[in-house]
Amino acid sequence: MLIRGDQAELKNILQERKACSVLLVCGNSFRQQGLYRQICDGVNASGAKLTEFSDFEPNPKYESVVKGVELFLKNQCDFIIAAGGGSAMDVAKCIKLFWNMDVDCNYLKQEITENKIPILAIPMTAGTGSEATRFAIIYYEGNKQSVAHPSCIPEYVLLDASLLRTLPEYQKKATMLDALCHAVESFWCVNATDESKVHAAEAIREIMKYQTSYLNNEKAGNEGMLKTANTAGKAINITQTTAGHAMCYKLTSIYGLAHGHAAALCVAVVWPYVASHTSDCIDPRGEAYLKKTLEELAHAMGCSTIEDSIKKYQEMLAGLSLAVPELKDEKELDMLKKSVNPDRLKNNPVLLTEENLEELYRQIFRKN
Repeated sequence: MLIRGDQAELKNILQERKACSVLLVCGNSFRQQGLYRQICDGVNASGAKLTEFSDFEPNPKYESVVKGVELFLKNQCDFIIAAGGGSAMDVAKCIKLFWNMDVDCNYLKQEITENKIPILAIPMTAGTGSEATRFAIIYYEGNKQSVAHPSCIPEYVLLDASLLRTLPEYQKKATMLDALCHAVESFWCVNATDESKVHAAEAIREIMKYQTSYLNNEKAGNEGMLKTANTAGKAINITQTTAGHAMCYKLTSIYGLAHGHAAALCVAVVWPYVASHTSDCIDPRGEAYLKKTLEELAHAMGCSTIEDSIKKYQEMLAGLSLAVPELKDEKELDMLKKSVNPDRLKNNPVLLTEENLEELYRQIFRKN
């Protein structure tokens, strides 16, 4: 449910849910926003207690989530507000999914059971679409862990474009690319449906429409991109992502790239590979279906041919002037190709072997 987010509405929601103790999961940057005070006032007006949790980092660690669960339990929280980028959303979702588990055992090894703790999500970036998905990403012992359950999709979402005004330029570029990669990968994913393609195509068209205004930090562009990221999130909530995202996580951790930046570099090499290897199609709907899908994707990009759509994407990426990392040695390459989640590759429309992955990574570094 999309909400306006004014103090009276928040008060009514909390009172309707009989919330007594609210956990606000947010980064420090949210406290500098005017909306922060409105949220605090709305919680106080409802009569609920407010507890804040910010002890987490980008690409949040399992240990941070454990601290959040401890705080949730200590304060007997019954409502969660998540404000921030993907990291705040991921932490909040995991707290919701883990709080009713055995605290003496690793949460990641326990079965998720549905619970009715509501989440109000306030995205502060236009990229992850996490407010629309059943997925959360955290890191355990240096490795990415995907946590998923339908019950962690936020029940309430506040899209406030004013929160994007103070984002650094790099973050605006990276998060926009994350939304675009979500839509592109969702479009060709083996799990794609008619519904997911509608969401993905709309997101792609809107990113093309709003990118200039958004990067110029104009109100219309920020509003449009925030809604578009949410639409792309709805697409991947149905399909999940594919090789582009599967390949990007280790790039992020090794080279310190923003997630969307790393994903965009990967999609830039995966897209032409998919287009030139349709004979290796693993989508059960077959090669003809995949070719038609790539043509539909091209049209969503505003292009008449598959080749033109790939070129348009690559030129868009190049125009953003984002750095390409430098490969230090072959050990890093070996680490990268072995880090890719094989389950995520099953979503990719064409077969990718470890040898294929190595070549795709080499293509990324050749662009340096």
